[in-house]
Amino acid sequence: MDLDFERCYRAVDSRDQRFDGWFYTGVTSTGIYCRPSCPATTPKRQNVRFFPSAAAAQGAGLRACRRCRPDAVPGSPQWDVRADVVGRAMRLIADGVVDRNGVPGLAARLGYTERHLHRMLRAEVGAGPLALARAQRAQTARTLIETTGLGMADVAFASGFGSVRQFNDTVREVYGVPPTELRTARGRRPTPGGAGTITLRLAYRPPLHVRSLLDFLALRALPGVDEVSAGTYRRGLRLPHGSGEVALTPAHGHVGAALRLTDMRDLAPAVARCRRLLDLDADPAAVDQMLAADPALAPAVSAEPGVRVPRAADGFELAVRAIIGQQVSVTSARTTLTRLLAHLPPTDAVVEHEVGRRSDLPGIPQVDLPGAPHIHDRHGPEPELRAFPPAAEVLGIPDEGFGMPGARRETIRALARAVAGGDLDLEPGGDREETRRRLLTLPGIGEWTADYVALRALGDPDVLLSTDLAVRRGAAALGLPDDPKTLTTYADRWRPWRSYAVIRLWRAA
Repeated sequence: MDLDFERCYRAVDSRDQRFDGWFYTGVTSTGIYCRPSCPATTPKRQNVRFFPSAAAAQGAGLRACRRCRPDAVPGSPQWDVRADVVGRAMRLIADGVVDRNGVPGLAARLGYTERHLHRMLRAEVGAGPLALARAQRAQTARTLIETTGLGMADVAFASGFGSVRQFNDTVREVYGVPPTELRTARGRRPTPGGAGTITLRLAYRPPLHVRSLLDFLALRALPGVDEVSAGTYRRGLRLPHGSGEVALTPAHGHVGAALRLTDMRDLAPAVARCRRLLDLDADPAAVDQMLAADPALAPAVSAEPGVRVPRAADGFELAVRAIIGQQVSVTSARTTLTRLLAHLPPTDAVVEHEVGRRSDLPGIPQVDLPGAPHIHDRHGPEPELRAFPPAAEVLGIPDEGFGMPGARRETIRALARAVAGGDLDLEPGGDREETRRRLLTLPGIGEWTADYVALRALGDPDVLLSTDLAVRRGAAALGLPDDPKTLTTYADRWRPWRSYAVIRLWRAA
């Protein structure tokens, strides 16, 4: 986004929530930075600076506003759309790569030198990779400080800080108070404990069409891996430091997320993956405006505003689903996947440690943050969900466990070998074009499969599955051409949001 002063100032003056996450407002007279929709009195023009990231504002010596909580906003939608190095870097930083592997690890994933990567990020978002990761660590730390009973040393290391001193200095600099004051300011009485269940409110830009998301996920749910029940989507997660389970419940203005983690260091990656799964950083107003310009799609956009693209929490899982779904119905693919999972060895269940009972924690508020949890007990028995198995486990499944033709079985094994060997990156930080090229070199993977993976696993917003039978049926139902070649030509008017058009065509079918 071009940070034109007049445009940004008008957004701040009108407290326009649509711009939250696009930029941050620095107020030099108070030394704080805010989201554009901050309810405080609009600052004078001469006291305002605009920043492309929270890290850039922090680098200018400003602290986060404790009234509007600027780190509670949805992420900038451009990092979902952009396939360039900066977009990939931002997605990897959000997933915690810098905390786990350092800047050298991030640079190696992207194929650039550290110096050049730093230069590109500074030019685009006003901060280097260390500063961006530091801003995310500060946000995670505040989440844990305000809403759990973890000791400060445990919070420091769970947030990704290298030392308690670094943690104390960063929190004081970003929020203007020491860590202990953040906790007491929320009225939270510390309790002993370790990892447990955390509930968060995940912000998004309205509107959000909930039914389309839940319908899509429910139809493809796998027993023991994910499920949809009573308006909530639950699934197992495989995270960098352990396993996890999440329950996502869309509500007015936010999505409630109840996370159970075996290692609290996985909080930031888990949040990033949940946001990605439900496409919460999208800009639905921009998408719907483009698609509604087509008279064939306009009635559907008007009837169902805010339709998102259901993405993936695990790129390898999505690719396996795509291969098994080749030329078969969704129901048939689900049956085959269920049979395949039954041949895997049992996994350890997600461990939930006792952190504190609700009766011990009176008056804990639910806060509007991407990660502002409170600890709670689970009520009643619920089945444990496991993450989809990693590539190495799938390679160990015997022939009889696949329940499919030999050629398709070998395609899955070829995929698993490529992922396990590091030759194929199916996560959103990967190079979309390179990943698609490598997918197409695998036996049994054609254009449809590679494009489906790009649409859901890699997060490409501009994929058209013109040969997909359901897409063609949906096009015919809306009076559009259903011949793949003609539909491809027609769909140029939907760029750069053809992935969202695909979801609407599927619904029309």
